[in-house]
Amino acid sequence: MAIGLIIIGDEILSGRRVDQHFSKVVQLLAARGLKLEWAEVLGDDPARIVATLKRTFATDDIVFCCGGIGATPDDHTRQAAADALGLPLVLHAQGKINIEQRIVQMGEEAGQPADLNTPENLHRLKMAEFAEGAALIPNAYNNIAGFSLHQHYFVPGFPVMAWPMIEWVLDNHYANLFNREPHLEQSVLVYEAAESALTPLMVALEQQYPRVKVFSLPSVGDATTRRHIELGVKGEPAQTLEAFQRLRDELTRLNVEFSAP
Repeated sequence: MAIGLIIIGDEILSGRRVDQHFSKVVQLLAARGLKLEWAEVLGDDPARIVATLKRTFATDDIVFCCGGIGATPDDHTRQAAADALGLPLVLHAQGKINIEQRIVQMGEEAGQPADLNTPENLHRLKMAEFAEGAALIPNAYNNIAGFSLHQHYFVPGFPVMAWPMIEWVLDNHYANLFNREPHLEQSVLVYEAAESALTPLMVALEQQYPRVKVFSLPSVGDATTRRHIELGVKGEPAQTLEAFQRLRDELTRLNVEFSAP
């Protein structure tokens, strides 16, 4: 079971908005001993969203999907999720109540009684139209819920709403997965060495320590740091400690300069 992230919005692909979800979701997962296995960014293309969801619904993955669940013409995610599963789009009873409560609240805040039957307010109810059988994801920000289907969790594109909703899903549905696999990561900065020269060592470490992954992150340096490679190991703590010691020993034996990051 992997955890994936789908980010939807033409504004991300065009550069009008800078995505914030990827780094935040990685952070939310890491705080719970989990990790993101994959991520995709899609535009507001209904056919592509449907095709992507058909593919991901066919897996056992836990998937968070941010964006496109509003009620404007460029919001296609609700319909796409229904189409991907071959289900009708229906008005969710509790979702409808939540939206009506929000409309009344907004009217009270403005000092004007709310008319739930105006075309504008009736249109707002579209935000509670989900694939048949969907469950609600509470939205503490404005009470307009997201929805879930088959381990897929659909939240708004607005970070102030999306991130607490993702946390709610994790804490209420997947707490049993938290911190199940102890993880350790250690690295050094290697100077004046080519990655190709270090590759045999990396291969040997992964062969000797099957529960460890080796990573290599080259950098051209900056005004305060020389060109270097961050070379490290991560994985099961006991094997990681052994692999890291061997890494340091081999670098010393090869007379390669390195330091702590």
